[in-house]
Amino acid sequence: MYFALPQEYRETALPDLKKRVWAAKERLGHKALILTHHYQRLEVVEFGDAIGDSYALAKIAASRQDVEFIFFCGVHFMAEAADILSQDYQKVYLPNPLAGCPMADMAEMADVFEAWEVLEKLGGDQRFMPISYMNSAAGLKAFCGKHGGLICTSSNADAAYRYGFERKEKLFFFPDRHLGFNTGMKFGLRPDDMVIWDFSQENGGLTDEQIERAKIILWKGHCHVHTNFKPEHVIEMRQKYPGIKIVVHPECPYEVVKLADATGSTGFIVKYVEAQPAGSIIAIGTEINLINRLAHYHSDKKIIELSGQTCPVCANMYRTTINDLAFCLENFSEIKPISVPEETKKFARIALERMLEVH
Repeated sequence: MYFALPQEYRETALPDLKKRVWAAKERLGHKALILTHHYQRLEVVEFGDAIGDSYALAKIAASRQDVEFIFFCGVHFMAEAADILSQDYQKVYLPNPLAGCPMADMAEMADVFEAWEVLEKLGGDQRFMPISYMNSAAGLKAFCGKHGGLICTSSNADAAYRYGFERKEKLFFFPDRHLGFNTGMKFGLRPDDMVIWDFSQENGGLTDEQIERAKIILWKGHCHVHTNFKPEHVIEMRQKYPGIKIVVHPECPYEVVKLADATGSTGFIVKYVEAQPAGSIIAIGTEINLINRLAHYHSDKKIIELSGQTCPVCANMYRTTINDLAFCLENFSEIKPISVPEETKKFARIALERMLEVH
């Protein structure tokens, strides 16, 4: 996909851009809703009518039937989910259409369908429940809906596992292996109960016997931001700052999660930081824009990035600028909205509505 922001918007100074965004918001009034993810730039978050993690924003998108236009400052799969959950008369726009998700791209539909063909020979729908992380294409959400499964976010992965195991013998979880593994451990499973499906190998690199023994089949996907964090980062921070609190996202490897004081979604991390007393030192293992924003708003606490050096940026979340938002708000009538095909939308909505129900 090619997208070039017009020169006028690229060259306008920040103060003037802000005035234009405020003016556009005022013109649109109650017809428009701007949703901003926690990982967005500070100057973009400033204009959000709501800020949250992917679960919270999906819930808001589903509930706000009073608006006509939803501007989603996030990445493509989030805007797709908003379109799936919104009403036919509502239109969803992604200010920067190039904002994707490398993790979501690790689960190609053809590869997932190929894996499911193998699992069908071992029981399919009767034994396996597919659970897709929110970070996935609309077609894979529809696949889960068709096969009795659901979507989860890092906010409700525990509840999704509970839902799955109450109904099926095994789970097929994709695309993030670390969230899947960490949730399994939290759920009381053993490492041996989970196997990794390597989509680059025949049969996922697994024997039928390994799949039979496993309770969860985990896709070999990951978040390039959260896999930056290592156990040695936790150890170094504790040595440097005695009494430090460490909170990490569950997309981090298990070796990091088990050493942290707390683990949870971006929404959880925000609340965790808010709950710490003034003077606290908190190291956070997640995307840098959220860390910087928390440090900005909680100047009474020392808030630092866990690795101390890697500067974990989600380049796709960072793509959306106030320049993009201004252009989108002023020209949305000429921009193609996010549109999920009706057949896909029908089954994807089933999986997403299950997600909203089980939280």
